[in-house]
Amino acid sequence: MTDTEKHSPDAGSPAPATDPALLEALREHVHGALPTTIADLSALVRIPSVSWSAFDAAHVQRSAEAVADLVRSTGVFDEVRIVRSAVEGDTPTDTTDADTELGQPAVLAVRPARNGAPTVMLYAHHDVQPQGDDALWDTPPFEPTLRGDRLYGRGASDDKAGVMTHVAALRAVHAQFGDDLDVGIVLFVEGEEEFGSRSFRTFLREQRDHLAADVIVVADSDNWSTEVPAITVSLRGNTTFRLTVTTLEHASHSGMYGGAAPDAMMPMVRLLASLHDDDGAVGVAGLRAHDAPVPERSEDDFAAEAALVEGARPVGSGPVLSRMWFQPSITVTGLDVPSVANASNTLLPTVSARVSVRVAPGQAAADAFAAVEAHLRSRVPFGARMDITEVDTGDGFLVDTSGWAVREARTAMSEGWGAEPVEQGIGGSIPFVSDLAAEFPDAQILVTGVEDPDTRAHSPNESQHLGVLHRAVLSEAVLLARLQGRA
Repeated sequence: MTDTEKHSPDAGSPAPATDPALLEALREHVHGALPTTIADLSALVRIPSVSWSAFDAAHVQRSAEAVADLVRSTGVFDEVRIVRSAVEGDTPTDTTDADTELGQPAVLAVRPARNGAPTVMLYAHHDVQPQGDDALWDTPPFEPTLRGDRLYGRGASDDKAGVMTHVAALRAVHAQFGDDLDVGIVLFVEGEEEFGSRSFRTFLREQRDHLAADVIVVADSDNWSTEVPAITVSLRGNTTFRLTVTTLEHASHSGMYGGAAPDAMMPMVRLLASLHDDDGAVGVAGLRAHDAPVPERSEDDFAAEAALVEGARPVGSGPVLSRMWFQPSITVTGLDVPSVANASNTLLPTVSARVSVRVAPGQAAADAFAAVEAHLRSRVPFGARMDITEVDTGDGFLVDTSGWAVREARTAMSEGWGAEPVEQGIGGSIPFVSDLAAEFPDAQILVTGVEDPDTRAHSPNESQHLGVLHRAVLSEAVLLARLQGRA
């Protein structure tokens, strides 16, 4: 890594405008290459690279190979590698190599900095969420479909558009500077972000010398709107777990034993209901909120954006954006019970739920889990047996906005979008960002992205707004060009 202090003499002053001729050259290249960028994105969307263990891992490998080919096409790197690391907790030894579980393939390419220029790491991920129920999609999830100014398909935005933002920006910068490019580039495209980044920490330890950078750009967030960019300055943490309640040794006839024998759904419903108060706010002692100002957002606007059905109202208290960015939330994301169609007249002996807790930035996810666990264990009714398993935690993150890289990014975004960026939080979690901060404490982290309020990431009919993609590519190209000028 280059010396960060060398690149921060103007830490307290605004970044100057980009040279007009350079800005225009980048603008022309990005605009002219947009059809190729969209075609390459479409090719990636056609690969169903779901990283979950129940899905075919060959698709993720094929996706990694396709991404590696695109990275080679930038002309920036001498070597592009596909890398797999051991899942954390399953680190290989001399005697257990054959049994070691490896994570999904990542793509890594490194161009060393020259002439005192800073180094920037560009992060994205090429794996995607499962498509869910195909019947809920208006178009085939893995057949990219252009409708108006949006490209539809699973991963079209999250995060294959992030991958293409890096690729297209690097193409533009290489076209401008060629072999005279001095800024160091580390391109890291992960293959299992949607599956908990299970090998991420192992990968960081193994590749630390290759990954070290002054600036880290994480292209996996969203924007204020399709016309206004955003720099994400806070991320909620998360903890998920499987909650299982058991009351009977086996299923029993609901007519013969119902009314005296507790079925497992009774305590489960009570436990889950206890997690919220009457206003729908989280009701667990020990879960904290982060105190920070937020922009105004009316509940009516939020209800429309979130697609609340007629008559439904937002839950919780305080400003709407504070509820999503800076307060904890608890959601039941899955329930293992018989379907209504297959229900029989029996008392259920055991019921399981998947619980997802979003943790306010500034609180350790492990502490939040401990608070939720204590809450549940103190409230188990009817003497039921309660088990908590499959616990996963990830910390949130608060971005330091005082560094020179944030100012450079603001200027690049304002020039690339024609609008000043908004500093925003997001309610979602990107747990590996805290891992990056821990491994590279001197690096400045910029969380950007290509999503917008209508993207529907993780949902049916996910799409990428092509105007946003265009502006995101240009902004990143401008940022890289500006870093070139910091040599």
